[in-house]
Amino acid sequence: MITKTRLAGLLGAAALSTVFASGAFAGGHGMTSACLITKTDTNPFFVKMKEGATAKAEELGIELKTFAGKIDGDHETQVQAIETCIADGASGILITASDTSSIVSSVEQAKEAGLLVIALDTPLSPADAAHATFATDNFVAGELIGKWAAGKLGDAAADAKIAMLDLAVSQPTVGVLRDQGFLSGFGIELNDPNVNGDEEDPRIVGNDVTAGNEEGGRTAMENLLAVDPMINVVYTINEPAAAGAYEALKAIGRENDVMIVSVDGGCPGVQNVADGVIGATSQQYPLKMASLGIEAIAAYAKDGTIPEPTEGKDFYDTGVALVTGEPVDGVESISVEEGTDLCWG
Repeated sequence: MITKTRLAGLLGAAALSTVFASGAFAGGHGMTSACLITKTDTNPFFVKMKEGATAKAEELGIELKTFAGKIDGDHETQVQAIETCIADGASGILITASDTSSIVSSVEQAKEAGLLVIALDTPLSPADAAHATFATDNFVAGELIGKWAAGKLGDAAADAKIAMLDLAVSQPTVGVLRDQGFLSGFGIELNDPNVNGDEEDPRIVGNDVTAGNEEGGRTAMENLLAVDPMINVVYTINEPAAAGAYEALKAIGRENDVMIVSVDGGCPGVQNVADGVIGATSQQYPLKMASLGIEAIAAYAKDGTIPEPTEGKDFYDTGVALVTGEPVDGVESISVEEGTDLCWG
């Protein structure tokens, strides 16, 4: 652990001060407090994250306030939430940023006011704008499903027709890491690993965005099928997008001859693996991310310690596992039953 001295700070005209006693936050209510700010409060991933943060906060006697954007991409609501957390004298903030670069100025204000800021799941841009990041290794998550898809296809991988169903236009995001990890795992040469869609491999039919939801997945799949109706491999940013892609394929009678892979590991997604809708998915662990984040805020409030990253990485890796009912030699995976025991949502 790295020790950091916490200093009093002033915020704007209100001249709000953060006060520390024996290295611990001593707000007006005398209780350590934390904030969780997620992209939305409807996505099961963030629901599970909130569950993990709430349970750990109750266990440690921390007051937790939670905030969420109205939709994925609602940057302004997240900015307002940070301002509220500063004004309330919170000890720390856990945030999954909708806009990883635009949020940085608000994060800097929180840090100047003495709050610990931890990015959950989605690294900020630059990543060191937060004190720490607790996240899935999203490149590895993509790489696992890429290796599985290539291994499952065997020699036919050389002639694959691949649809890339990404998250959003804005980059970098976790979507870029997953996208690039998948392509690397599949054996496709990357150009700029921080950018989607600049690859030159003719097997890639195209990229489209889904906003990470089922409707977006359906529309993106329809768009790419219009480019090439013989697509036979579909990468999806997450399982809701995968469900939408499946519905688009089903509408043209191709649901049984196209391989879909995804990332998340939510219970509906794992069930879709069991049902054959998704061939394999990389499971991440949002409850663990948030629970560890609350523990880190408690430690920071106590003596100013800041969590260190996992050795060899610039973030704390909370783990990922490939879930499939059809294991491929050389690609480590867990069964659908194991994935069900660990799923969320």
